[in-house]
Formats: sequence, C-alpha cells, structure tokens
Amino acid sequence: MFVNKLRTAFVSLAIVAAVAAVVCAQPSTAGSEAGRRFAGETLKYEGKLNWMAMSFAIADLNFSASESPDSSGLMIKAEATSKGTLTSLLHFSFLQQINSNVDLAGFRAAKTEKHDVQKERVRDSQALFDYAQKRVTYVETDPKDTMRAPRRIASDISDPSYDLVSAIYYIRLQDLAVGKTFAVEVSDSGLVYNVPVTVTAREKQSSPFGKVMCWRVEPDIFGPGKLIDGGGKMVIWMTADSRHIPVAAKVNARVGTINIKLKQYKEPSANEASALRIDK
Repeated sequence: MFVNKLRTAFVSLAIVAAVAAVVCAQPSTAGSEAGRRFAGETLKYEGKLNWMAMSFAIADLNFSASESPDSSGLMIKAEATSKGTLTSLLHFSFLQQINSNVDLAGFRAAKTEKHDVQKERVRDSQALFDYAQKRVTYVETDPKDTMRAPRRIASDISDPSYDLVSAIYYIRLQDLAVGKTFAVEVSDSGLVYNVPVTVTAREKQSSPFGKVMCWRVEPDIFGPGKLIDGGGKMVIWMTADSRHIPVAAKVNARVGTINIKLKQYKEPSANEASALRIDK
C-alpha cells in the first residue's frame, strides 16, 4: 500500500511539481516566436522523500525542448525515473516518459504521447487535442497484451488546453504578480481539470544560480474531483526574472513530504559551457 501511494505521489506530483505552473496561466497572446525561445533548453531535477524523520532520493526528473522539423511546433520531452532507496529497499521502480507536442501558432497542446512503466506493468497512450471539435481523445494500450482492447476516453476541452508538461512552458510566457489568481484547463489521461492557483509571495530559494528571488505559486490540485484525489498541498518556486524557471517544489501528502530541486539548467543554446551544475 505504501509503495503504491509513493509511486502515485511522485510520478503524478513530481511531473506536476516540476512543471510547476501547470495551473498558473490565463489566455495569452504569446505567439510562435516567444515559444521558440525554449528550443534547446534542458532542466534536470532530483526528488527526495522526507518520511518518518528520514530523507532519501527517490527519482530523477528531466525536461528538454526542441523545435519541430517543420518549425510549427515545440516538442517537449519529460522523463521521471525511480532511483535510490525506492528501488534498492522498497523493490519498486517506475519510468514515465511524456512527449508533449505544442502548436506554436496558438501555444496550446496538440498531442501528448506517454510511456508508463510500473515494475512489470506497461502502458502506452496518446492524447489528441482537436480544437475544431473541442475534444481531446485519449487512447491507452498495453504493449505486452496486444489482444487487450484499448482504453478510450473523450472529453470536451476549451481553447487553449494543455497537458501536464506543456502548461509550464505556457506559464513561463506570462506575467506574474503577488496576489494574482488564475485557472487553466489541463487534460491528463483523457480527463479535463480546471485548476485554480494563487501567486502568494516573492521569496528567495537556493538554485544552480545561487540564491534567487522567486515567485511562490500554490496550485489547488488536491481533493475530490481534482487533479490528485486526497489531501495535500503543493508549493512551487519559479524565478522572478523573464525566464520563470521552476527551481523548487514541495508537496505535502499522506506519504510524507516530497521535495524537488533543480540540479542542472542549460540555456537554450548549443554551447555546453552554458550548463550550470550543483554537486550536492
């Protein structure tokens, strides 16, 4: 039971937390040129669980973005991989890979592909966003059982809509201020959520760049009918500069406190010297 809750907490929460402002956006006029600025950027995070007075690393989380070959979209890759105590002592492992395709013309989700592994269980899925029909269609398959019927879900959406990954890049194009409240439409696994968020403060946080001023963002994602069922609280810190880089997140949930920290950031450039690292 603990391991299942831990996996649910980290894979779901880590993706949401690291993509931080998943819920901090309002309709934007951001165009394709603004969205292209993320191409070539990479972000690497480590997640730790504080549980019963102990703290241990449980997963790595990586993001990278590139422009599509036809220059019409932004292709964002996210990967969460279990490690450390989670695998060595609890004998549990997971891998979640998400490819998020963003339509740069309107900066909105176009297609999401996911590969989800939990020990022996494997699931592949695809979500297609059809704004003409105002529908998102989600199809999940089991690659280990080709005779198993696909799981299909179709839901109504608004324009724009986002998946968990594309939302952070959308919010990073927005202006933030203390006291602002927002809502954004997020689709995950075929279901659609309207999530409220409050920007509550400006605070300093440790980062690969040293101590930096950040926006403190608090998305309301816990509870019945919300993105994550059950009690909890999430806080995300994003740099208070034009880049809005998510540098840290904290999730208080039933399994304990999950802390996610940015460990490496590479600017949208081919120059490897621009990479910044933290060893501890």
